[in-house]
This record gives sequence, C-alpha cells and structure tokens, in this order.
Amino acid sequence: MPMNESELLIRTLAQRDIQPIAAAFAGLGWNKPASQYEKYLAEQQLGQRVMLVAFLREDFAGYVTICWLSDYPPFLAANIPEIVDFNVLPRFRRCGIGSSLMDAAEAWVSAYGSLVGIGVGLNADYGAAQRMYARRGYIPDGRGLMSAGSPVEYGKPVMVDDDLCLYFTKNLAGISKP
Repeated sequence: MPMNESELLIRTLAQRDIQPIAAAFAGLGWNKPASQYEKYLAEQQLGQRVMLVAFLREDFAGYVTICWLSDYPPFLAANIPEIVDFNVLPRFRRCGIGSSLMDAAEAWVSAYGSLVGIGVGLNADYGAAQRMYARRGYIPDGRGLMSAGSPVEYGKPVMVDDDLCLYFTKNLAGISKP
C-alpha cells in the first residue's frame, strides 16, 4: 500500500489509543493486551518512556517506544536511552511507516542526547529489523550475544527466543530535533 506522508500521523500515546491498539494485535493472534499499553501510558506520564503511535488514514499502523532508563545494564550505566518494542502491523509494512517511526524516535532522543541504543533478536523473525537498523547506521555495541540482558558464555548452550539478541548504538549528531 503506497503511503502519502500527509496521510501519516505520528504522535504520543493517548488513553483513547489503548483499546484500538490491543484489538489490532489481538486480531493477529499476538499477545499484546491492553494492560501492556496502560503500563506504557503510565510510564509515559511519569517521564520514564515515550510511546509514539502511527496512524495511516485514521487506522492504527504501528508504534515504537523509547525507554529513558534502559533495562540493558551497559546502556543504563552509560545513560543511553533505548528504543524498544517496535511494531508495525503486517498490512502496513514496506510502505515507510517503520522508517517514519524510527525517524521520530531518533528525533525525540536527539533532543536529550547524542546516543541511542537498540536491541534486536537473532532469529529470522527479526530479519527485517536487523537490516533496517544496519541501514540506519546502528553498530554493534561490541559486547556480543546477550540472553535476557546478560552475556552468553562461550561454549554454553542458549535458547533461541526473543531474549537472545545483540545490542547496537547510533550516534544521533546532526539529527533534527522534534
């Protein structure tokens, strides 16, 4: 579906968005209940997280969140905000919405600092994200493979799941602020 940029609205999460978002993911069979977005909204109100939501022609299309205090210890120690929980509904993929959400998230972070972090899963489900982050200039943080935020030890077996990832950073110098 081609996208006209004037038809795309990206803004912060509001209470009225929670049910439509949860319903959209329930329709896909994904476990993303309303309680998750209620938590995100509460964290946004406390200044701990920003959730940016995208609507195309009034239809919810996707979102991304920024955690100002990362759960990943190296980012937390270095005060690097982390982009987490990034989703675009399948029917809206490959039309620029994901890139627009990432542009908006990077602009938010650039208003507060010059470095942003992101983690990405290693299985094929994350292939598009892996490619997108590389194209956008994210580089590995050099700490290697992580499972649930902890280093994977050489020679030790690991479960391939959503907790198995690599972490990346990007220098945001020159990114225009919101």
